[in-house]
Amino acid sequence: MRNMLLEKVEYKVDETRLGVWRRFVYPDGQLFEEFVSYQRVLGLPLIHYTRGKCPETGKRIVATGVLAIGRMARGVVAIGQASLGIIAVGQLAVGLLVGFGQATTGMLAVGQLAIGGIFGLGQLATGTVAIGQFAIGRYVLAQIGLGEYVWDMRAASPVAQQFFRSLLP
Repeated sequence: MRNMLLEKVEYKVDETRLGVWRRFVYPDGQLFEEFVSYQRVLGLPLIHYTRGKCPETGKRIVATGVLAIGRMARGVVAIGQASLGIIAVGQLAVGLLVGFGQATTGMLAVGQLAIGGIFGLGQLATGTVAIGQFAIGRYVLAQIGLGEYVWDMRAASPVAQQFFRSLLP
């Protein structure tokens, strides 16, 4: 296969009423595409979507916008395999407020590894309130827990029982 990085790239560009699509199909059938909305908020595109590797650089473009979607994404709401945002969703999700993913952080974190400031829910969870198979926090509900008020297989703190039962309707 020839080196695409040394050639001028002919993108297929489609302008819609919402923004611009830029697409390129590699000779082997791989697709690169990017959408950037016209509307901006504080200098960021309202929506930025990326897929595949940029033919000009051979690298992935980080989706950056209010709503950012791509393999790597950063924004107010970021959705991607690796994401960083106020609300982040992804395999590795670093959320300032909320994180959902396999390994995630946030004030509210839900994932296999959930490192939460206020609330963590996951196989391994931390937070003021932590629920998981293994959990560390102040109020803990777990198979194996560590914290101030723990309800786990070994013991049940009356304070933890009262706290978690108060969450039920």
